[in-house]
Parts: sequence; C-alpha cells; structure tokens
Amino acid sequence: LHSRSVIIRAAASDYGGGNSRSGTGSRRVYRESQAPSPVAASQEIGSFLLSAGALAVVTFVIWKLVEKILVPKPPAKPAAEISDAGRDVKWSFAPGTNLSSRFGEKVERESRLRLNDFAKELKTFVSVDMSGRNFGDEGLFFLAGNLAYNQIVEEVNFAANGITADGIKAFDGILQSNIVLKTLDLSGNSIGDEGLKYLCSFLSENSGIQKLQLNSCAFGDEGAKAVAEMLKKNSTLRFVELNNNLIDYSGFSSLAGALLENRSILSLYLNGNYGGPLGAAGLAKGLEGNKSLRELFLQGNSIGDEGVAALMSGLSSHKGKLTTLDLSNNSISSRGASHVAEYVKKSKTLLWINLYMNDIGDE
Repeated sequence: LHSRSVIIRAAASDYGGGNSRSGTGSRRVYRESQAPSPVAASQEIGSFLLSAGALAVVTFVIWKLVEKILVPKPPAKPAAEISDAGRDVKWSFAPGTNLSSRFGEKVERESRLRLNDFAKELKTFVSVDMSGRNFGDEGLFFLAGNLAYNQIVEEVNFAANGITADGIKAFDGILQSNIVLKTLDLSGNSIGDEGLKYLCSFLSENSGIQKLQLNSCAFGDEGAKAVAEMLKKNSTLRFVELNNNLIDYSGFSSLAGALLENRSILSLYLNGNYGGPLGAAGLAKGLEGNKSLRELFLQGNSIGDEGVAALMSGLSSHKGKLTTLDLSNNSISSRGASHVAEYVKKSKTLLWINLYMNDIGDE
C-alpha cells in the first residue's frame, strides 16, 4: 500500500506541475504502473488484424498459383465455332474478308449492279471489251444469257476473267443459237483441256463466229484434238489463235488432220507451244492438202533445222496461197535457212516471212 501511494503521489506531483527532481523517472513509473489505455489496446488489435490480413493475402496468392498449376485448362473451342456474340457475322474465306452480314450484302449488291451494267453493254454495243473484270464463272453464267438471240453485239472480249472449265458450260445452248457474234476472245482464262472440249462441242454447231482467240488457256494435246475435231465440222471459222498453250507434236498432228478437211480457215496461230521437229513434220502433211490457209504463225516452237526442212517440203506442195509465215525463235541455223530460201524462191504468193531470233548467220 505504501509503495502504491508513493507512485500515485509522484504521478500526481508530476501531472500537477510540482518540483519533482526527476520528472523523467516519474513519468516512466507512471507508464509502467498504469493499466493499458484504450488507445494502446486499439493499436495491439490493429497490429493483430494487419498480420492476419497479410497472412490471408499470401494464402490467397499461393492458392491461385496452385490452382493454375494443378487445374487443367478447358479445351479451346474450334475455329469454326462462333460465339453467341458473333452469330450475326458472315464469315468469308476470301483473303482478309471476315465481313459483317451488312457489308457482305453491300458487296453482293454492288456486284449485281456491275453485272447488270455489263449485260447492258452486250445489248447496246457492237463491240464489247470486258477483259480483266474478274467476274468469274458465276458472272459468265449471268452474262451468257444475254448473247442468246442477241442481234447487236458482234465482238466480245471475255479475256482474263477467271473463267474455268465449269464456266464454259454457260455457253451451252447460247453459241448454237447466236448467228450474229463474229469474234469471241477467251484468252487468259484457265479453261484447260476439259473446258476446251465443252467449247468445241458448242462451236461445232455454230454458224456465226469467224474469229476464235484462245491464247494462254492452259490446254494441251487433248484440247488441240478437240479444236481439230471442231474444225472438221465448222465451216465459218477463219482465224484461230492458240498461242502460248501446252500443245506438243501430238496436238500438231491432230490439227494437221483438220487442215486436210477444213476449207475455210485462213489464219492459224500456234506461237509459243511445244511442236518441235515432229510437230512441224506432222503439220507439213496437213499443209500439203489444204487450199485455204493464208497465214501461219509458229514462233517459239523449237522446230530446228530438221523441222523447218519438213515444213518447207510441205509448203512447197501446198496448193493454197500462203502470204504470211512466222518462223522466229525456232533454233534454225544456216542449214535450215537454206531450205527456207529454196521455198521463198519458188513461192509466188509469200509476202512476209519472219526469221528473227534464229542463228542463221551472215551466210
């Protein structure tokens, strides 16, 4: 009891501002002796809660890491599966065109308007150039109907439009009935042998077209054979262009057989094919019996000296009146050129001959 009263007095003297010799010591005794204040208790509780919260955060982070490692990821959805949010999207497989339905409809509408404009051209103008407009097979099916019984257009250029063998079927029933169209250009379309077979079957019954252009159409001997069979039946074609295709000597021989029977063809273009010496020799046999041919173009066929010798022999017996002959870029040397010279001396009709890019020399 005595010690407690001393402590209280020291505390009272200090608190009241008395003359204590050791204020610091009295204050220390007071702090040590008094019961914990409410503020100190709150601080202890706050420290405890802070430690508990930190522990909870660390535990949560560790749990998430464990979950990420141990729990397998759900399998990814297939690329073709469209979410509910994207059900109104129209997917296109064209490069870079995952278009919305509205935009796709706009493009389709504009395409139809363009095709309608093309159709008006076919019904309005005598000569129509639609080359390079890329309307493809579907566009050709739309446009071909405007050629049936068309009394206006005489020349149509459908070159380089992405037309394939399937697109050629659009001409079925059209070319057989049209007698006004005089020129048809399908160059630069990869119709191949199959497409050319379709086309020739239609042209066998056509009596109007005089000029047919099939340059760079990716066909070979089978396609050339189809052309040959068509020429045996068709009596109106005058100019046939088959440049830059894949025709070998077999195709040349087939065409030679057609020349023996055809009486209407005036110009035959075979530039940039693979005739070679055998092709030239085969063609020579057909030239012997043909009376109508006036122009023959054989540039870039690698016929060589042997081939040109056979060709000049056939032309010497040719009963027609050939005026134009192109033998440029055919690996002809001075020996082959001598055969050409002999033919030129005898010919009374030849007006133009081309020997450019051959090694004939000064001699």
